[in-house]
Amino acid sequence: MKSIVVNDLVKRFSLEVLAAESHLDRPVTKAKAHRPGLEFVGHFDFFPTQHVQVLGSKEITYLHKLTEEERNLHIGNVVKYHPPCFVVTRNQEGLKYLKKYCNEEGIPLLRTPVATNQFIGQLDAYLVKALAPESSIHGVCVNVSGIGILLRGKSGVGKSETAHTLVRRGHRLVADDIVVLKKLSPQTLLGTHNGKTKEFLALRSIGLINVSRIYGRKAFQDETRITLDIELTKWQDNALNNELELEEKFVEYMGVKVPHIEIQLQPGRDVAGLIEAAANNWYLRQQGYSAAEEFIKRLEMPTD
Repeated sequence: MKSIVVNDLVKRFSLEVLAAESHLDRPVTKAKAHRPGLEFVGHFDFFPTQHVQVLGSKEITYLHKLTEEERNLHIGNVVKYHPPCFVVTRNQEGLKYLKKYCNEEGIPLLRTPVATNQFIGQLDAYLVKALAPESSIHGVCVNVSGIGILLRGKSGVGKSETAHTLVRRGHRLVADDIVVLKKLSPQTLLGTHNGKTKEFLALRSIGLINVSRIYGRKAFQDETRITLDIELTKWQDNALNNELELEEKFVEYMGVKVPHIEIQLQPGRDVAGLIEAAANNWYLRQQGYSAAEEFIKRLEMPTD
């Protein structure tokens, strides 16, 4: 199971540490924040104890209205489950009683000036990516006209050179050689780099180049949603399928199905142009348009 630590949240969101500063190494393993409103009134049947607990105006106002005895009871019942941390939004104050319990139990108490719903949205988006299951594959990842594409093929087939041509045409490199895939949902796969190869493209006979330095910052982006898997293969005579519309094929990465296309290579063939065509054709299909269907309709139209 992937995890981060509370201190990662402190750094990412510039959070103020109010209590248990020596326990910022506590792990965070769940991707959704939780507001413990029901738990403060005694309902613990579905308490997600491993989630970050966010305290907004409603929760803090409720606690302020309790007597000291009631407050001690309700807060004590929550902190005994030892969630990773508490985050108080809107820079709310009067938290002396929370600091006391968090220091005693070693649970970091953090604070942000951001509004509750806004902070939860930002936190959830960050945690989904940070805790997503991931794997690494050999290949290249590019973004072509807003469409994330995995380029795969045997070593030396020309993946990086093809990516270089695409970058020169105004598209963007995401990762070369090692592509990190993150599963954000059963339908969503994110492609990114491993940090070490960021912005670098390895070209045979040339060596490493930094695409951002050579072609500008628009030549690179950190991540992209993967929507097409394209395999570059050597040319095979009589192996190309010339039907009006190829039957759609898929590959799976961590259970996520991705449309798959094979492009055969031959000297003089505009591979980058074919990838652009594949990306644009995929986009049109998502909009409900099929060139093959339109062509067939034209054939079936009566002639004068």
